[in-house]
Amino acid sequence: MKTELEPQDIQAIAERVVQLLKPYLSGKEERQTGEIIFDVPMLCEYLHVTPKWIHERTHLKEIPFYKLSNKQLRFRKKDIDKWLESCKTASINDFRGKLKILK
Repeated sequence: MKTELEPQDIQAIAERVVQLLKPYLSGKEERQTGEIIFDVPMLCEYLHVTPKWIHERTHLKEIPFYKLSNKQLRFRKKDIDKWLESCKTASINDFRGKLKILK
């Protein structure tokens, strides 16, 4: 069975393929849930750190990660953001707000 497609149909198909592949071509893997998964180079770019720093943190189990069967590391953006929030140091303004409540 042979099907002939009009040029506009081919264009529509091509645009849809590009739309579906765009998250993968941009370097960020997104699952169907919209969850972003980083590999080591992508996480380095996101955190502005070196690969050595990432590997040290994973070795010490200081940063949340997944180790695939081929020993590659993956990181969920959601987990990394939560981890970053847990590392936050309170500012002096945070304390001032609490002191006003106590007065």
